[in-house]
Amino acid sequence: MHGLEQTQIGDLKDTRVLVTGGSTGIGAAVVRAFAAQGAHVVAHFNESEAAAQALRAESPERIRLVQGDVSEPGEASRVVKEAAQLLGGLDGLINNAGAMLGRLASISASDSHFERVVNLNARSVWEATSAAHPFLKESRGYVINTSSVAARTGGGAGAVLYAASKSFVSSLTRGHAKEFVNDGIRVNAVAPGLIQTPFHDKYTPPEIWASQTATVPMGREGLPEECVGAFLFLASPAMSGYITGQIIEVNGGQLMP
Repeated sequence: MHGLEQTQIGDLKDTRVLVTGGSTGIGAAVVRAFAAQGAHVVAHFNESEAAAQALRAESPERIRLVQGDVSEPGEASRVVKEAAQLLGGLDGLINNAGAMLGRLASISASDSHFERVVNLNARSVWEATSAAHPFLKESRGYVINTSSVAARTGGGAGAVLYAASKSFVSSLTRGHAKEFVNDGIRVNAVAPGLIQTPFHDKYTPPEIWASQTATVPMGREGLPEECVGAFLFLASPAMSGYITGQIIEVNGGQLMP
């Protein structure tokens, strides 16, 4: 984890955190990082049960699991409430669940595909945050959303709806930061660029991967573990207590807004 196991951030110890989409990729790396900091973490998952169980086995005293399809209206709210019950409240919500659900031209998308993409990537973030708000207000906690470089670029080939839904997430981040500021809740986001995850293994053909990698000044894709520092930073009041409504770009220089 690039030394983060040895770097202890004192104010994260024993905090209660929910990570949606926490069984693989960036989400799993974030769960591991918070558990290593001594936090109590609920890792939400949907289809990747084997990966989720393996993750929990790495730190069973720190990691618990909740399953649910947050693309189904009402499920994100249930997941949040179940996590809060397991943990005895919430100090942090990390809205990481999301997927492209296939590459196709936006005008070729069916109504059902549009709804699935928007419900998973956009609606679930609003719904989970709404459900978490009372718990976070009580703890004066935080929300960290996972956006994407696609929110600023419009996405790669066949990813327009995904990119648009991530733009929603970025705007929601800024809006919620202002809406929740008097509740003592900080709201920020991390926007990963080209990161080696099962997400891309499933949806990004080699030729698209190669063309996208060529646009990264560092000349390579990132690793999930290279995203976690931004999440830890934004979760720590000691390090980011005066930061809200911000989006940290983690993309190897691919986009410099």
